Amino acid sequence: MSVSDIRRPRRTSRRRSLLDTGLSRFGAGGEGTIARALSHPLSDYYLVLVSTALLAGLGVLMVLSASSVWSAINYSGDSYYYLVRQVVFLLIGLPAVWWLSRRHATVLAVLGWLGMIGSIILLALVFTGMGVEEYGNRAWLSLGPIGTIQPSEFAKVSLVLWSASVLANRTKTLSEPKRLLFPFLIGFGIVEGLVAMQHDLGTALIIGMIMFAMLWFVGAPFRVMILLGLAVAAVVAAMVVTDPERMSRIFSFLGRSEAASDQPTNAIYALASGGWWGEGLGRSRQKWGGLYNGAQTDYVFAVLGEEMGLFGALTVLLLFFVLGFAGLRIAARSSSMFLRYATAGMTAWIVIQAMVNIFVVMRMLPVVGVPLPFISQGGSALLANLLAVGVMLSAARQEPEAAKLLAGGRQSRQPRMTSVVDVPRGPSE
Repeated sequence: MSVSDIRRPRRTSRRRSLLDTGLSRFGAGGEGTIARALSHPLSDYYLVLVSTALLAGLGVLMVLSASSVWSAINYSGDSYYYLVRQVVFLLIGLPAVWWLSRRHATVLAVLGWLGMIGSIILLALVFTGMGVEEYGNRAWLSLGPIGTIQPSEFAKVSLVLWSASVLANRTKTLSEPKRLLFPFLIGFGIVEGLVAMQHDLGTALIIGMIMFAMLWFVGAPFRVMILLGLAVAAVVAAMVVTDPERMSRIFSFLGRSEAASDQPTNAIYALASGGWWGEGLGRSRQKWGGLYNGAQTDYVFAVLGEEMGLFGALTVLLLFFVLGFAGLRIAARSSSMFLRYATAGMTAWIVIQAMVNIFVVMRMLPVVGVPLPFISQGGSALLANLLAVGVMLSAARQEPEAAKLLAGGRQSRQPRMTSVVDVPRGPSE
């Protein structure tokens, strides 16, 4: 037998994922109060629940304040038009969160496939007579008396669940580019293409970031991510160069005075005038015209900073940090690979989109037009964010220690059956 007849074992270039590190044990050691709290089996569940509740509550408050002027001008003096819609979608989302949080991983995986099919159909319907175009983007779908929805927001949830299901079935072949990227790239490519055709570059960028986050969490080889990143960068550059409006935003970000927009500048004025404690709730000046329709959507963080000051802005950042920390901790502690990838993907989506929005408001990024999760006005975005939280809560309840605790609680609540047996007595008794 020659040396050439001996097959060497294939070297794997798959790197170690962040979720394979000691993140699952982070914060659970020591004797302090925080360490003891984080050691509780349901600590991650409550961290996600509380941070989400505070963000959603703060969002309702900011929609009430930030949208009042624009709503009154455009809806016959009805200052509460956007507030009512936001509350309605919140009330729809809460039962959905509860229902999803009680679902097993198998059900969530099936929902991911169904959601992926449904999202592609809805995205395609945007190009029919049901589609609605606003501000140069044809990204909304009219549902008659119900109003309009933005299918791309729900596509984010579906993409994460679907890709988690696909990747979880390929854990032994993730180091092979073909097995890793197909059909993963096909699904993301279809959705990205439909969103790009709607001229919604901001949403397309967020979906692209979700794709790279999923690959990062499964430990995809660096060479694959670099090559894929170069390809995506070339496509984004082509989309920007061929669109005068997007080029204008780039020039505005770079400080070209002839192309500058006063909306980003007024957002900085709003943040600067807020000081430490803010001007007071409802007392923003920039929402009266300086931020236009963006006061309650893409620039709601500027209004929050103006009315609640640095304290309010830092509170929002802290809540997103807690949500991100808890989400990654849930992913690291999950015994199911599907739940691990799904939770990590949902967490990455929410945190990345929040950071992009805040960086745009602070003029650290060009204007891309993405809402601030849970806080910006927008029923579709809010409902999609809540669905993501429902998946995270389900994964938190299915952590090994949490599942044992919940199973023990259910058994202790079951009624105990007792019976009395009448034993016949003998004659001497």
